[in-house]
Amino acid sequence: MTHAPVVLVIDMQNALAAIAHRAAGTVAVIAGLCARARAAGVPVVTVQHHGGGLEPGTPGWRIVPELAPAAGETVIAKTSADSFLDTGLDATLQALGATEVVVTGFATEICVDTTARQALSRRYDLVLVADGHTTSVRDGEGPYAAPDASVAHHNEIFRNLDFPGRSVRVLPAAEVDFRPSAR
Repeated sequence: MTHAPVVLVIDMQNALAAIAHRAAGTVAVIAGLCARARAAGVPVVTVQHHGGGLEPGTPGWRIVPELAPAAGETVIAKTSADSFLDTGLDATLQALGATEVVVTGFATEICVDTTARQALSRRYDLVLVADGHTTSVRDGEGPYAAPDASVAHHNEIFRNLDFPGRSVRVLPAAEVDFRPSAR
């Protein structure tokens, strides 16, 4: 079977990047991955949260400039942690012929995790970009794990996640290969 990847960039909006752990590094990793994908003819789909303080048209709602969608690329509006729920994401992926989603973005344990699992449930193969997702800044003193621990924890969960009939890979961005022979 031919692998046809699509890169998902989830919730990389100004207001969220402002509270993100290692925001600049994550943005740079995702930007580099997207540039390589586009150069290889692999589609990039941006998912943008609406609501909960992220109101359309406001500066905080906008996608960070480094990750702005290219002309003609799809932007999916969502209102929950699940990028598939009540959105056109699944139809978009089907129209693009996607068999695999390459997941990046914010926040690791909420939107990234939920969307990645939903993609698997919808029978897409999955690449979770190990260094291409992040969470909010926090000290680890509260009920949430510290950011680095949360990212590492989710990477490890997905490395060991078993979805029969689905390929699940956790790779650093540098190891995501978009060459046709790698698909």
